[in-house]
Formats: sequence, structure tokens, C-alpha cells
Amino acid sequence: MIRLLFLSSSHILVQIFLEGISLKRTLTLKQGAAALILFGAFIASTLLYYTHGHQDARFEAFGEEFFLSEVQANPIHFHYTIDDAVSYGIDESSLSLPVYQAKDAANDIYELSQTRARLARIDRSSLSTDNQYLYELLDTYLSAASAVAANPYFAEPLSPSSGTPAELPVLLAEYQLDSVEDVKNYLSILSQIPDYFDGLIVYEKEKASAGLFMPDQTADKMIAQCSDLMDPKALADGSHFLEATFKERLDTLLEQGLISKEQSLSFQSEHDRLLTTVVAPAYDELADELTLLKGNGKDIGGLAQYEGGRDYYLALLRLRTGSYRDVSEIKRLLYQDLQFNYESLIHLLQANPALKDMIGQDPPLLPQSSPEEYLSYLQATVAQEYPAIPAGKDNTEIHSVVKYVDKSLEPYSAPAFYMTPPVDNVCDNVIYINNQDTTDDLSLFTTLAHEGYPGHLYQTVYSQRYWDEHDILPLQSILYYGGFIEGWAMYVELSSYDYAIRLAQAAHPEAVSYYQACRLDRQIQLCLYSLLDVSIHYDGASLEDVKRIFASLGTMNDESVQAVYQYIAEEPCNYLKYYLGYLEIMELKKQAAVIWAKPEDTDAACHPADFQYQFHCFLLQNGPADYRSLASKLVSWEP
Repeated sequence: MIRLLFLSSSHILVQIFLEGISLKRTLTLKQGAAALILFGAFIASTLLYYTHGHQDARFEAFGEEFFLSEVQANPIHFHYTIDDAVSYGIDESSLSLPVYQAKDAANDIYELSQTRARLARIDRSSLSTDNQYLYELLDTYLSAASAVAANPYFAEPLSPSSGTPAELPVLLAEYQLDSVEDVKNYLSILSQIPDYFDGLIVYEKEKASAGLFMPDQTADKMIAQCSDLMDPKALADGSHFLEATFKERLDTLLEQGLISKEQSLSFQSEHDRLLTTVVAPAYDELADELTLLKGNGKDIGGLAQYEGGRDYYLALLRLRTGSYRDVSEIKRLLYQDLQFNYESLIHLLQANPALKDMIGQDPPLLPQSSPEEYLSYLQATVAQEYPAIPAGKDNTEIHSVVKYVDKSLEPYSAPAFYMTPPVDNVCDNVIYINNQDTTDDLSLFTTLAHEGYPGHLYQTVYSQRYWDEHDILPLQSILYYGGFIEGWAMYVELSSYDYAIRLAQAAHPEAVSYYQACRLDRQIQLCLYSLLDVSIHYDGASLEDVKRIFASLGTMNDESVQAVYQYIAEEPCNYLKYYLGYLEIMELKKQAAVIWAKPEDTDAACHPADFQYQFHCFLLQNGPADYRSLASKLVSWEP
């Protein structure tokens, strides 16, 4: 329709121009030529405007279709991503869990290639600046995802730490219930879990046929996990955390008058039935199938031990971290950082002999506060170095709640995690703390900085509000940039040690050197584990190789080293996602200092007083993204 309107308008303009020439025959040749030039310029500018507008419309339609297709692929993902399904014209009850079918892995490769081909038909150079950047991000992401998909059976959806069986109960426990329809959709999802798990079993059997099934040690952990997560005793006596959390959500609906007491009891009865007769048996069957498949995998080790494993690792590293450096350069970055921090810690210990006795004791130096009070302190303190969260179109207040991981999930959960809110409602945010791993005041404080302010919560809400205000398609919310998201959280977590020093040093002057030592120790550990990730998965380091490394450091017994080795072997690129992501941000910071240096600055390190603030604005307004795209964007970004 736009095209027809444009052609019609041009035709009228041409007629008016020709009529003007015929009426004014007294025009000189020079005047006529000038008029033709002006008209040509008008047509050219009109065509340029149309071309840009047309390509923007095509890209935005493509982006919206891609966004909706991705979020509708899984009803749980959809519910966590979209709050108001009606406004998107989607019937949430029609969505179902994706069930893997035999050889679906090959279909993923084809679908990605088709998506990239469609994107390539859009002229990137004719897009607006914002859309050009989104195009670059999407194209780079699809390319990285295609490289990973080209090695289909290396992926492990049943990882003990981050796999589906452990993540699903948490997602179900936090599934927002705002209406009767939400309750019905939630119960429907429970009824679909057996088919969903059957698909996972099909995939695991294909992995086994390809010689890529998990090691027996990993299978044993998964089998035990299935039993623990759906504990028959807890289900029988009604003490299972899924039963408790479901009742709490129903009670809220009851208080709001959205359901009756009879409906609440009926829903609880159906929920108990589904847990005991549908969900728990699905976990049992998964455990049984894994038991039968044991013996098909190799001994615990890295991806390098498999044919094509190194290629897969490189592809996974780019997708997970967003870093496009060569492995040799990544190693150099890590080695340099490890050496610098190790030497800094040695000097600090030499200058402060009392630190040796403090380290390992976790002395309580911070004022005794609740998690909520620590969050409030952080939120207020970081305001000088970080931009305020945009008001958004509705200017609603941002809320946050801190919860604790259920004891049955503690062995399988991260030390803490942030539940990302829907893109159309970022007001309510939840942070989970794992008591098993967060045992002292400093770890609680830095964890809340990582997960809350100025970490995941702040970055997520800021980005979404910024996109809303500037009418930017929220594609980055569904393209997972783990290296940016966790790199940012690592960057601010390490900065939060300075905030802890400010809070503690008046009453405890020793907190200054002690917290500096704790930060360096944290960096050394994460950097070392990141180097081990590369060594195990790319260089093929064995358990014995890693034992020799730790023996030279004198820091761990064999049992602990084996646990570290197994975790890294099971979770490739996980530590790199955090620490390489952090180092990439620090490299961007160095580049920004040079690019933004004023002419009068003789040293590139000299920068305006608000450099920190402007650098954070750059990251927040252009991320999440891969670091190659961010480095390119930095060159043209005006602070």
C-alpha cells in the first residue's frame, strides 16, 4: 500500500512539473536546467527516504515476527517474557512445551539457515542507525548459533548444574499466577512434562548413538538429582516446595477475590494429583532411562577428547561469551590478569601481615543488615557512577524481593540467581539466595550487588526501560548474551568491594586491606578456573594434569580438585562467561579512555571526571551484545 501511494504521488508531481514547463515557455535554457536539477534532487531524496523507510519497516516486521516466534516456542519462556499476552494477540493457553522428535537437531540447522537467508534479503545500509545495530547483532548471533548447531550432539540439556531437571522446578515455583487462566495454563504445563521429558530421552539416545553420551559420573549425579527433586516422602506428606509455593500463589488470588475458596481447594487437589501421578513418574522414568544408557559415554573429560570437540568449543565460546578473540589471545588476557592479581595479593599480604590470619575466617565487618537493607544501600550508593533507570512510558516504581532457595534445591542451585521479569512489566523483580553458598556478610553483600544493584536487576530494568522510551525492538531480550550479562554482573560485583569498604571502614579500619585481599582472591580463583576451562576443553587437559597444577599451588586436596574438574568438564564456557566477559568490559573501558580523551589530554588515561558514568551509559544503552559489535559501536558513540 505504501508503494502504490508513493507511485501515485510521484505521478501527480511529474504532471504538475510538466504542465508548469509548458505554461512558462519564456524560461531560459539555464533556468530549465536548474529546475530539472532541483526536481531530480527532490526525486532522489524522496526515493532515499522511501527506501530507508521501506527497509526499516521490513526489518521491524521481521524482528517482531522473530521475537514472537522465539517466545512462543515454549509456554514457560513465554510466560516469563510476556506479561500481557492479549496485547500481542496471542492465546497463551494454545502454547505447548516443545517435544524433541528424532533427528530434530538437523532441523535446527536448516531453520537457522532459512532465518539468516531472510535477514540477508533486507538492505542493512538502508536502515536507521538503531536498526543497523540490531541487524548486526541479530546477524552475528544467528551466525554463532548456526556454528553451534552444526555440532548437534555436544549440547547437554541434562547437565547436573544447569540442566532442565534442576531448572524446571524453580521456574514452576516462580510461575506468576494473576488469574484463573494462568492457573489453568500452569496445570496444563505440568501435564505436558512426561512428553517433554520423553523428547529429552530421545535426544540422549541419539547422543549415545553418536558416541557423545554423558560420562557415568555425570549420569549418576543426574539419577540422584531426579529422585531428590521429586522426593516421594515430601510429596506424600504435602511438604514439597512446589506444593507450598502453589498454595501461596492461590492464597494471593483468593485474597484478591479472583478465585473462590472452592476453586482454590479444587486447584490444589488437581496440582497434588499432577505432581504425584504425572510429574514425579516423569522424573522417575528419566532416571531409569539414564540408568539404561550408562556405559555409553567416555570417562569424564573435556570436549577436546571428541572428534570435532574443539570446533564445537570455539563456536560455543563465541556464542556464550560474545568474545571473538583467538584462543591464544584469550589465554594471554587471562594469564596477564592472573599474574597481575597474584602479584598484587602477594604485595598486599607482605604489607599487611595480619591478613594471613583473617583470610579464611570470614570476620563480620559490615554492619548487620538484612538483604533488603543491603540492596537499598547499594541502590543509593551507585547513583553517582551509574545513570538512573529511565522512567519508562508508565513511570511505575521498581520493586524487588529477596527469597531463599528451598533446601531440596540448594545442592543443585547457583549461589544466587535473578529471575528476569517480562519485557512488558519490569516492575516486580525476584532475587534468590542459596544459603548453602552465601554464608557470611561480605559474600551476601557482593552477591546482592551482582544480582541486584548495580547488577542483573539494574541492568535488565535499565535496558528494557531504555528500549521502551526509544521504541527499540527488544530483540536483545531474547538473544542470550551470557558474556555481557554475566560479565557486567562480574564487573559490578568486583566494584562492590569498594562500596563494602566504605560501609565498614569507620568501625573496622582493617576492612580496607582485608576486602582488597578478598577481591583479589576472588579474581584469581575465577581467572584460574577460566584458564582451566580452555585447558580442559580446548587443549585436552586431563584430571591428572589439573591435579598437578593445583599441587604446585598447594591449595586443594585431590577430592576438591576432582570436583572442580568435573564441574568444568560438565559446564564448558561457564566460568569464561563470567570472567572473560568481565575482562572484555575492561578492554572496552581502555578503548573508551583513548577514544574519548580530550585534545588537551596528554595521556590517554586522562579522561573527564564523568568517564565512569558515561562508560556505564554506553554499556547499558548498547548492550546486551557481543563484544565485537560493542567495540565497533564504541568508535561512533558520543559520550
